[in-house]
Amino acid sequence: MTRGGRCWREDRGAASILVLAVGLLMVAAGLGGAAIGSARVARHAARNAADLGALAGATQAIYGAEVACARAAHFVIANGGRMTACVVTGLEIVVRADVAVQPMTGLVRHATATARAGPVQAPAG
Repeated sequence: MTRGGRCWREDRGAASILVLAVGLLMVAAGLGGAAIGSARVARHAARNAADLGALAGATQAIYGAEVACARAAHFVIANGGRMTACVVTGLEIVVRADVAVQPMTGLVRHATATARAGPVQAPAG
């Protein structure tokens, strides 16, 4: 059979394979972009949780490490994180927060951030 002077038997489907390959490349690029985006969002969430936990803990640092760290943990958890470390030195508190992220199905990673809050310099005493 001929169509427009060409035989159909000469068409081997190369264009179909090319379109499928380009489509697969676009899907892979989209998945990669989504994974990078979710990792960045988790990093920002970890920073926010650590910052807010440190600020909340600093308001209670005068009452000791146990009270300050409990207050910090409350705020870290409320912001979707998990507090992995809390150190109180005088009126200064350092909080480390961890947020789990799943950039792709079956792949779980953790974004970690550390924040410090307290006076710039210790009060004279």
